[in-house]
Amino acid sequence: MRAELGVFGGSGFYEFLDDAEEVVVDTPWGAPSAPLTVGRVGDRTVAFLPRHGRRHELLPSQIPVRANLWAMRELGVTRVFGPCAAGSLQADVGPGDLVVCDQLVDRTVGREETFFEGPGVVHVSFADPYCADLRAVMVDAAHAHAERVHDRGTVVVIQGPRFSTRAESRWYASQGFEVISMTQHPEAYLARELGLCYSTLALITDHDAGTEGLDGVPAVTQEQVFAMFDANLVLVRRIITTALEMTPLDRTCSCADAAGGKVPAPPEAK
Repeated sequence: MRAELGVFGGSGFYEFLDDAEEVVVDTPWGAPSAPLTVGRVGDRTVAFLPRHGRRHELLPSQIPVRANLWAMRELGVTRVFGPCAAGSLQADVGPGDLVVCDQLVDRTVGREETFFEGPGVVHVSFADPYCADLRAVMVDAAHAHAERVHDRGTVVVIQGPRFSTRAESRWYASQGFEVISMTQHPEAYLARELGLCYSTLALITDHDAGTEGLDGVPAVTQEQVFAMFDANLVLVRRIITTALEMTPLDRTCSCADAAGGKVPAPPEAK
């Protein structure tokens, strides 16, 4: 079973494809978060994988990101969309808004964040974390279905599973970051190491407590996040479907050669 394009489902996004075939992929980095499903979207073959597992059983730091991306590549996927639930750090980005992020700040610790573990050292450029071509597709797809779309924004990725303190939120907001989430790193970077194009779509579920100009914002809860994503799931699915249909067949970006032709060696091959 082969696929051209891939989608990772985030919090509340556990199923995507109709009439799909389940595929179990073994990887050198263990099992993915769940079996992948492969089906058709228009004339494209698409692989889908819920990053937290089918019942949201995996904490952000427990997601087997290397296995997830390796499994996608094993199926032939070259471009991946990774939508996520996110909080807002700015007053002008509200719940229900969509942000097609163009930058990322990593505040996680201890996550397995490279395929190149030696021998030898490989430094891969990550100045622009998201594929510009795939981001442009996502921007167009989002505008086709929604009005409250932000064409760019910086996501700060926190370790989780806890939400931020008010002081932390004020600090992140003061840096000008728009979005806060728990899963974009190392997912976006590991995709780059494998030469895959990657773009996200952040659905804003809440204003982070401590957001400047919104004094008294109540602390976010898990129930609030899931309820907001569930209320917008149909919209997110529609946008992702349109993005898949709009993705050009040929790649003209430099993502495929990001590692300079070097290919990660599976652990047993070292």
